Amino acid sequence: MKQPVQALQAWLRRQPPKIKVFLASVSALAALIVIRLVVYDHDNLFIAAEAVHALGISVLIFKLATEKTCAGRLSLKSQELTAMFLGARLYCSYVMEYDVHTILDLTTLTATVWVIYMMRFNLNSSYMLEKDNVSELYVVIPCAALSLVVHPTTQHHIMNRIIWAFCVYLESVSVLPQLRVMQNTKIVEPFTAHYVFALGVARFLSCAHWILQVWDTRGQLLTALGYGMWPSLVLLSEIVQTFILADFCYYYVQSFMGGRLVLRLPSGVV
Repeated sequence: MKQPVQALQAWLRRQPPKIKVFLASVSALAALIVIRLVVYDHDNLFIAAEAVHALGISVLIFKLATEKTCAGRLSLKSQELTAMFLGARLYCSYVMEYDVHTILDLTTLTATVWVIYMMRFNLNSSYMLEKDNVSELYVVIPCAALSLVVHPTTQHHIMNRIIWAFCVYLESVSVLPQLRVMQNTKIVEPFTAHYVFALGVARFLSCAHWILQVWDTRGQLLTALGYGMWPSLVLLSEIVQTFILADFCYYYVQSFMGGRLVLRLPSGVV
């Protein structure tokens, strides 16, 4: 079993970037078709995405609680951006829907705030500040500016619609500081790798949820979200955040199948 897997990995490494992108696109399309056939209620995909995200945060909590260090190529700034978009989404969920998503968001936000507290105060001496060098303002300000211009055209209060748009945009790029940390170090320890991979899976499930919902409604869902650029940007945000993590997830699976606990990233990845 190991030899065919290694042969496949070697073949993939030899392929030019365009072929790799094509194969990744075909694989994603095949996964979408399988999910559509297997999962009857596609709303469950969004619940699954939130649950996987919460599982990823739980891995970080276990690491911080047992190892008493955050020196594992972990980005505090990504955690703070995550708390921002989760807080915004929790507020929107509470005032607009108040359903199971509200409970899941509250659980994930609570866990994320705990991780931030541990990294900023209890374990600050092991935090790699010099590697976590993406300014949060460069991420937050463009998202806030875009949300003022392009937001839902539903019947909700204007501020609620702007906050909703802000959390969608911020979620799509909140992982950038984490990817920058890994780009700076090139070595990712197991717990951080598990967490980022969980984010990648969660992003894919969320993206699949939106794409299949649009597919099943023959585009009517986009109309229900409003008019103008907002429906297209919602879908684009989901696709962007999936592709941002796709490269890392490929090397994570490759490392896992090779039996390596510590993930070493080649130059140019993330």
